[in-house]
Amino acid sequence: MSETEFGLAAVYRIIKKSGAERVSDEAAEELRRVVQNLANQIAKSAIELSLHAGRHTVKASDIRLAAKNILGGQ
Repeated sequence: MSETEFGLAAVYRIIKKSGAERVSDEAAEELRRVVQNLANQIAKSAIELSLHAGRHTVKASDIRLAAKNILGGQ
């Protein structure tokens, strides 16, 4: 398994709080992989946006814009 920044227990809680009665280990692992991948994409895009703006600091607005671009405004 690859290293991740998201704890598996937190992923189980997210799925359960979303309404699932039961969560398979495979489902929790897959959501963790998907969320990690998405977070990496957003972070990389936000870094590009901050550098384009002439900053070395990534701001919340960079994250919001990057997420909007990647997720298509969801």
